[in-house]
Amino acid sequence: MLKSKLTFVTAALLFIALIFTLFPVFWLVSTAIKPPIDWNASPAIWVPKEPTIINFKTLFAPEAIRAYGVGGVSQAATKAVLGSILASVVATFISVSLGLISAIGLSRYSQSTWATPLIILSGRMFPPAAIAVPFVIVFSMTALMDTFTGLIAIYVAVTLPFSTWMLKSFIDELPREIEEAAMLDGKSRIAAHFTVTLPLVKGGLFATTMLVFILNWSEYMFAQVLSNTRLSTIPVQLAKYVTATAGTLYGVQAALAVLAMAPLILGGYFIQGHLARGMTFGAIKK
Repeated sequence: MLKSKLTFVTAALLFIALIFTLFPVFWLVSTAIKPPIDWNASPAIWVPKEPTIINFKTLFAPEAIRAYGVGGVSQAATKAVLGSILASVVATFISVSLGLISAIGLSRYSQSTWATPLIILSGRMFPPAAIAVPFVIVFSMTALMDTFTGLIAIYVAVTLPFSTWMLKSFIDELPREIEEAAMLDGKSRIAAHFTVTLPLVKGGLFATTMLVFILNWSEYMFAQVLSNTRLSTIPVQLAKYVTATAGTLYGVQAALAVLAMAPLILGGYFIQGHLARGMTFGAIKK
């Protein structure tokens, strides 16, 4: 394998790109640990002299920030955090489970090489706003509006093409002979898939699960459109802090964003080896 040397120009460009990439994260974390008096300081305070966790306390105890003479947070973020966890975990489980079954069917039993997969992928070709409007109309007529059942249904519908295509690419790499050998040993066709195929694609299954979870966890538009009083997620709660009565609560918003960002960073770290495949739906093979 040929290895190219890292030239000075390349290193400089990578360094500049790294600064542009990490600066928002640095500023977010810095703002999250600033006291309210430093939020709008001029000139800007890059690193707070007296870091505080008051912004994180305010997320779950809104009265904590009143000691600093700042109001505007009337609702704790506990409901939003639990809502995001519930909707993301359940929707991810359903999406990956259905995606696995669909991927096995497409990879092993589909008679068409492109028609059915293309139809599945077409669900991702519509703008999210175009999908949201019909869902709102249907959910309003079926009492699914402002419910986790409705939100989970949308999350599954949106992420199912991702999970199907990703898992199909992993299953396609496995030779059919290993499943046929298992059936010769007495296993049924279904048992062969779950005892032979599934263990061999567990790495891809984990990567797909993490990617789908990231998509669900960070989704905003559908949660905003469907939410009213009972339903809340972290992205929706972040938007509420912008229009708080006391003005924009930068520190509190940054603290919630840091908490929301943590699982995404961890998930991205664990699936980094599969990100290229996830973004190209399996077009890149090892």
